[in-house]
Amino acid sequence: MNKLTHFDESGQAHMVNVGNKANTHRIAIAFGQISMQAQTLEMILAGSHKKGDVLGIARIAAIQASKKTSDLIPLCHPLALTHVSLEFDTDLNANSICCTVRTETTGPTGVEMEALTAVQVALLTIYDMCKAVDRGMVMGDIKLLEKSGGKSGEWKAGESKLI
Repeated sequence: MNKLTHFDESGQAHMVNVGNKANTHRIAIAFGQISMQAQTLEMILAGSHKKGDVLGIARIAAIQASKKTSDLIPLCHPLALTHVSLEFDTDLNANSICCTVRTETTGPTGVEMEALTAVQVALLTIYDMCKAVDRGMVMGDIKLLEKSGGKSGEWKAGESKLI
């Protein structure tokens, strides 16, 4: 089994040295969802929330968060993101909004943390904007769907195994 890379030989936390790694095109796609009352979802979709365009603001918050990931996660490297995009899909039967984020960079380390951070901040923003009418919203199923680039190559959810 590979060792945890954020610890040195003596068990002390450190930032992984990526100085000798090749710059490659790297992509990560992450997912998450937020469930809510039917009336809350209707309000968001109708655009009738008094605070404005909930999904538009959540989109901007997610992109901004992806750029700030290294400020939030102590051992993450600051990255020059080349692309961030996200989609919201609604599931009317489950009264939920699903968020999928794609992040890209060309560099020596991956963009998984940026994609995962963006998903979570998008969902938190929806919660924040709608909590006055629905404090029971539930965020979950947050996960990496796929990544590519770098020495480890491509990975897709469902193909995971311990190395």
